[in-house]
Amino acid sequence: MRIGIPKETKPLEGRVALVPEAAGELVRGGHEVYLQAGAGEPSGYPDSAYLAEGVQILADAAALYEQAVLIVKVKEPIAAEYALLRPEHLLFSFLHLAAVPELARVLQQKRLTAVAFETVEVRGHLPLLAPMSEIAGRLALQIGAHLLHRPMGGRGLLLGGLPGAERGRVVVLGAGEAGGAAAAAAAAIGAGVTVFARSRESLARMHALGPNVTALHSYHGAIAEAVAQADLLVGAVLITGARAPHLVTREMVKTMRPGSVIVDISVDQGGCIETIHPTDYRNPTYSEAGVIHFGVTNMPGAVPRTASQALSGAIVPYVARLAQPGWQQDAGLRAGLNVQDGQIVHPAVAAALAGAPGMA
Repeated sequence: MRIGIPKETKPLEGRVALVPEAAGELVRGGHEVYLQAGAGEPSGYPDSAYLAEGVQILADAAALYEQAVLIVKVKEPIAAEYALLRPEHLLFSFLHLAAVPELARVLQQKRLTAVAFETVEVRGHLPLLAPMSEIAGRLALQIGAHLLHRPMGGRGLLLGGLPGAERGRVVVLGAGEAGGAAAAAAAAIGAGVTVFARSRESLARMHALGPNVTALHSYHGAIAEAVAQADLLVGAVLITGARAPHLVTREMVKTMRPGSVIVDISVDQGGCIETIHPTDYRNPTYSEAGVIHFGVTNMPGAVPRTASQALSGAIVPYVARLAQPGWQQDAGLRAGLNVQDGQIVHPAVAAALAGAPGMA
């Protein structure tokens, strides 16, 4: 198989899909691996590190997409890359098609095959999404704490408090990999944490984080009450392949105090907070109803060294399987299949896109 690793094109996205050691494993497996020149540099991996592993360096994206069949990248293609896609390509990356119907239409028109990291599923677990979700959860707390600083426009609050001063209040929607990581980080610094989840198992896991954590069922009234008191609200709701439901309405956001902060990790699936919209690291925040909103859709891109190592280790066994005939016999990859022969084939993705303009 001819495997291509392009340079990421989303603004300030520093990750690379495969670090040199992982790419070398594929070379030793008998595959031809190509890297777009400079693709690993933002993560601290120069072209020379790939050359040492037997990877071939190509000058630009056009050359890479022309040479490779299996395209392995981190984030979904953006408009500048659409013309490079061909029917024979097998695209393996994050896609989040439910929130990007334009990309879904393009992939259908190209009649290529696309497998999404975020829908590869093994026994109810999402192994390729999990490491990035954990990073995003930790970053949500770090970023939120920073945005609460007065020079950033926040309330001027130290989330963990200290003797003689009140603790900050963190509300987390969802207790999966991202929500759990955000709640754990908030609990560790001493904030007062309220986590909302649906299952008894998730509630028990969150409750066990510490005496400063309250775990509650996701009832509308309870969420509204907690949001009104939140200094930092973290959205981390995931329904595999589908748009995230709005658990927090615009009216709830209006009850938050000026200078409070919202970080919605689920923004790449449409967001679980009605007032959120996608941003990027060039201009990551905006204010609505006096509340600072952070809606960056590629949060782990801020820590590309860590994120590339974690993601690469998770995906390389699946890349090796995709590079072999009969990969659709693998149940996890079959679950990850989103587009094939001009059709959206993942049921949840198809259902989410059914009402989008041009998708009928």
